[in-house]
Amino acid sequence: MLDWSLVTASEMSAGVVAVVPSDVAHEPEPLANATVPGGVTRSASVRAGLAALPPDVTHTLVHDAARPVPLLDVWQRVLEALASGAEVVVPVVAVTDTLREREGPTVDRSRFVAVQTPQAFRVDVLRRAHASDSDATDDATLAERVGAKVSTVDGDPRNIKITEPWHLALAELLLP
Repeated sequence: MLDWSLVTASEMSAGVVAVVPSDVAHEPEPLANATVPGGVTRSASVRAGLAALPPDVTHTLVHDAARPVPLLDVWQRVLEALASGAEVVVPVVAVTDTLREREGPTVDRSRFVAVQTPQAFRVDVLRRAHASDSDATDDATLAERVGAKVSTVDGDPRNIKITEPWHLALAELLLP
């Protein structure tokens, strides 16, 4: 899964920092410019990757290897929005399931979207978002907390997140 994500990241960017479990961080990763050990939380791992960026980098993408299907058009839409001046860009897809509160009624799903990666940031915004050492399920949430404007672009339903073993089999079917 990591290799699938790294191939896409290396095709779509000028450099790649791979954030990996600490027990494998010493192993060379040919598709990455740098490999660093991750943290205890997702946010701590992003901070580790952010610290490894060269000082002259002005924009960055944060991508979860748990979304390994290479959908270059999603990456391109995110990059184009960032190049057009957005501070933060996230790909999103419509929620198609009926949503219900656990102890309440159904809710209007048209008000919601599911957020995917890669997420794109001006580096100064991402550094400010992580300055408090807060945690969140995604970096756009942290950026919003410090006043950044989050822009959205179309994601893709095939940009699945691998959380169960059967998701991996599905991802393999979606590979080009």
